[in-house]
Amino acid sequence: MTGAARLVLASTSRYRADLLRRLEVPFVQRAPDLDERAHDAAFATMTAEAFALHLAELKAERVAAAVLGDAEVDGEAWVLAADQLAIVPGDPPELLHKPGTEARAIDQLVHLAGREHHLVTGVVLRSVATGRCLRGVDRVALHMRAFDRAEATAYVRAFAPVDCVGSYRIEDAGIRLFRGIEGSADPTAIIGLPLLVVARLLREAGELPA
Repeated sequence: MTGAARLVLASTSRYRADLLRRLEVPFVQRAPDLDERAHDAAFATMTAEAFALHLAELKAERVAAAVLGDAEVDGEAWVLAADQLAIVPGDPPELLHKPGTEARAIDQLVHLAGREHHLVTGVVLRSVATGRCLRGVDRVALHMRAFDRAEATAYVRAFAPVDCVGSYRIEDAGIRLFRGIEGSADPTAIIGLPLLVVARLLREAGELPA
């Protein structure tokens, strides 16, 4: 990269960074100073889409403030933030979290076996200079096969998806755990950054050709 970046990814996720590189827009990564779990109580008062956007907006706001005066970041840069929720439909809906450990990952997969869950991703593009925000949302419904604990255990021990909400990666052997996917035209949304939404927002911001 030459010169200051005009795009800041508000995440240190290697998955999101790898996805964003497909758009061939130079960017730098910065970690948002945000405890997402501290906002869980608000989930009960919002739609899933509104809550995902709320968290993405907070991330974008924190990073935009942090990069002011950063020599690596252009003063007219945009901050790209995303938040993905994994939700088991119900009344009330159940909000899932990253398992963090092998045991919790196995339990989470067993809990989802034979059931439907949704991934809802809120995306926000925020101007560092003006605070203007562009927003988009993607929702995908995933249907898991009815598998047993032994299969869940074997998968988790082989691929260690402890940093993934839902305890799987669709891009590895985790695809074998599913019987169907519907509701989104964008396969990158499942990995964590819906590039069709991101590209639309970057075009709207003038950072990609119209």
